[in-house]
Amino acid sequence: MTGEISLKKKKPGSDVIALNIMAYLFCSLVALLCLLPFVMILTGSFSSEGAIIQNGFSLRIREFSLDAYKTVFKQPGVVFKAYAVTIGLTLAGTTIGLLLQTMTAYVLARKDFEWRNIFSFFFYFTTLFSGGLVPYYVLMTRTLKLANNYLALLLPLLFSVYNLLVMKSYISSVPESLVDAAKIDGCGEFGTLFKVVMPLIRPALATVGLFIALAYWNDWYNAMLYIDDSSKYPLQYFLYEKVNGIEAYKKMISNNAVNSAVITSMSLPTQTLKMALTIVVTGPIVLAFPIVQKYFVQGITIGAVKG
Repeated sequence: MTGEISLKKKKPGSDVIALNIMAYLFCSLVALLCLLPFVMILTGSFSSEGAIIQNGFSLRIREFSLDAYKTVFKQPGVVFKAYAVTIGLTLAGTTIGLLLQTMTAYVLARKDFEWRNIFSFFFYFTTLFSGGLVPYYVLMTRTLKLANNYLALLLPLLFSVYNLLVMKSYISSVPESLVDAAKIDGCGEFGTLFKVVMPLIRPALATVGLFIALAYWNDWYNAMLYIDDSSKYPLQYFLYEKVNGIEAYKKMISNNAVNSAVITSMSLPTQTLKMALTIVVTGPIVLAFPIVQKYFVQGITIGAVKG
């Protein structure tokens, strides 16, 4: 009788193990499916243009070629300059933007700030209505005179209401008793924020910081609007211009506007160039993401289990 009871007690444990194995296998399969496009991009960037056009993309390299990367780094000084501009904007924008949004969210999350609902409404109102592109362009170029200025790339992405709401939700979960205790110990508002609140909201800081960094890293639209000096191009817009230039040259070739002798002596990768540009652009972000992944998962699920 005792043997039967012990066997019955072991069954639930074995079911849990089997369920865990199935869950891990399923997650591994999904992760593999998500990885396949990146592998295809990587192999495509090292394939020749003719092989891609003839056989399409595959998971293995067809006719190994470095023509795409040679085209990207034909002028390495210009590419590294664009990298430096993007890295500088990303670091400065992420640091300043994270500081501004944290301080704003801290004020709006304070229950003793009597105007917090009014200011929250103003922030929310901007997500529903905007002045439009033309007034915004006139403001940046005519009023603020930021044409061909790095501030034209830095200021537009410095503040996001969505990131503010994420930060505010997390700060609201910090117990008020900790803030009151910090005040009793003699901390001012900035001391309470930097010494008490910010160490407790690291997941939110990592999440919002990643959002801001991705916005700056992937930005090319503001450069297209406000930057005419090619030495000030960020990486994304520089590579965007390179692809457009090669596609325009191919149209000239198709219209017989270029000497055929010149055409045969030149290699004009287009599909493989796009793959190589994807690797060049996303490489640093892909390497940085695992560092903040655990904080990102915690921060993005803020409020998911709250009423």
